[in-house]
Amino acid sequence: MKKRLMNVRRGAILFICALLSLPVLALQLKDTAPKTYTVKRGDTLWAIANIFLNEPWLWPELWRTNTQIDNPHLIYPGDVIVVGYVDGEPVLTVKRDKPTYKLSPSTDKRLKPTPVDVLSWTTISPFIRHHMLLDEGTYEALPKLLGNQDGNVRFASDDFVLSQQQFSTDDQFRVVRKHAIIKNLDGETLGIQVTHVSSASLVEKDQADDTMLLFIDDADQEAKRGDKLMAGGFEHPDSFELVPAVSQRGAVVGDLHEHDLLGKYDVVILDLGSADVSPGTVLGIYAQGPAIIDEESPRYVNEPGAKNGGEWFIDTVSQPALKVGEVVVFKTFDAASYGLITRANKGIKRGFIVAKP
Repeated sequence: MKKRLMNVRRGAILFICALLSLPVLALQLKDTAPKTYTVKRGDTLWAIANIFLNEPWLWPELWRTNTQIDNPHLIYPGDVIVVGYVDGEPVLTVKRDKPTYKLSPSTDKRLKPTPVDVLSWTTISPFIRHHMLLDEGTYEALPKLLGNQDGNVRFASDDFVLSQQQFSTDDQFRVVRKHAIIKNLDGETLGIQVTHVSSASLVEKDQADDTMLLFIDDADQEAKRGDKLMAGGFEHPDSFELVPAVSQRGAVVGDLHEHDLLGKYDVVILDLGSADVSPGTVLGIYAQGPAIIDEESPRYVNEPGAKNGGEWFIDTVSQPALKVGEVVVFKTFDAASYGLITRANKGIKRGFIVAKP
């Protein structure tokens, strides 16, 4: 009996591994893919790729025989994308007219067109501009707001506030607030989630007291005593390309919305850092149900009253991990990254696996 159960468990584990490392199948267009498509202003690369493919990250494969396109991620408004076939395989070509405008009756100058964004900037820019992860040491070392002459505990735009001194030459700062401590599934801290509160400008420094007088401007919300100061802005990549994950495997460990269940166009935090992924990495999202105790009356391991004794269950069956969505990484940090959910057929939550799409 135990031997049979061990075989079942081993088979489940092998099934999961196989699921997360399936080879790429022959490239196929969607049945609904048009024969031609004209790129419009406001389109995104992901949306255009989604018109033609069920797996948008395979977009470059459609251009592999097209010598006109050096970079299939650089597509411009006005381009006409045409579907063709070579040796039975779908390929794309593009008809592109380079726009011009007249500077004088006798002079033409070519305009440099702007390519469409990979993802919707309006969707991800609030998260790029207003959220970031800092390691614990960096966060604790940031100077904090102390108070003002009126004895207030909150500060709005146009207020003058005293802070601890930032030992730098900067005179523009961000006021940020600790939002959450992000931990991986083992409880290890990956970083401190901070959010933008307001901007602040340096008025003067007092070297004797190690303090700075700041002017609060452009406040998204009221600043508070104890809020921290950061010099400069939140960095983000100017552009990136879609690249499918190959061997990376991680998990959803948080989000920026404080929701129990997340869906399409929500932002999740992954326990994969800049050494693992880069902006543009596409990962599949997989859900794995709770393990099952194979007894006379089967039960889930997380079911109330299930015995565990602090050890792995002897007769336990693991469930396969099933794909439930996709996520595109758009911002990375040392130990974690932000990703935009681009597809989901069920609610996404902490603990879901991310791996090869």
